[in-house]
Amino acid sequence: MDYETPMIRLHVPTPLAPDAAVLPTLDQSRYLTQVMRLKIGDGLLVFNGVDGEWRCVIAEALKKGVVLRAAEQVRPQTLGPDVQLLISVVKKSALEFAVEKATELGVRRIRLVVTHRTQVQHVRMDRLDAIAIEAAEQTGRMDVPMIDEPVKLGEVLDDWEAGRRLMFCDETGGAPAGPALQAAGGDPWAVLIGPEGGFSPEERERLRALPFATAVSLGPRILRADTAAVSALTLWQAAVGDWDR
Repeated sequence: MDYETPMIRLHVPTPLAPDAAVLPTLDQSRYLTQVMRLKIGDGLLVFNGVDGEWRCVIAEALKKGVVLRAAEQVRPQTLGPDVQLLISVVKKSALEFAVEKATELGVRRIRLVVTHRTQVQHVRMDRLDAIAIEAAEQTGRMDVPMIDEPVKLGEVLDDWEAGRRLMFCDETGGAPAGPALQAAGGDPWAVLIGPEGGFSPEERERLRALPFATAVSLGPRILRADTAAVSALTLWQAAVGDWDR
């Protein structure tokens, strides 16, 4: 098999080591054998977010799935910049889009928040996890971001991690993002995106008073939450992220 060509990548929860047996899920096994038509002896790449990326081969094909055998580590474990996305719970399609793109843009953790104007709705965490895993597999990153259950924004701010800066995307205006971020310095950071109706005056007043928060503008237009998330993370990556490393 030509390992110079792009290979299939799978995320697995099991440890990876030389000659280790790796058991994909039944859905992953079906994908490998029925969609991609791989056979015994064919290779693919596997990662778990801890042990780096490994080249594996299909060792056995069973009724309940395939067994992979770890052949060699091709990349040691690495992590991207320490940036989190805090996003208000929004409509299903917009939230799923934001999770997918945040994963592609290298976010290490996604925290769902409930603001004063959040229209609370059921969130399928398993669906969001699956979207993040697929995005990580496709983009070549070595980990999958953690996605937290929804928590009230006030509680998140009350228990804020010391030393982490907050990029507060304020639709009423703020400093130009690039210069403001560069002046504040590198990671760790978090990017906060509000709900469709924006932040309440009380939330905005509290956020602007926080010593670790930097209020920034995303331009002259009011953006949808999912568009704002992509725009803000792009600006962050360009200013202080790993795009120039």
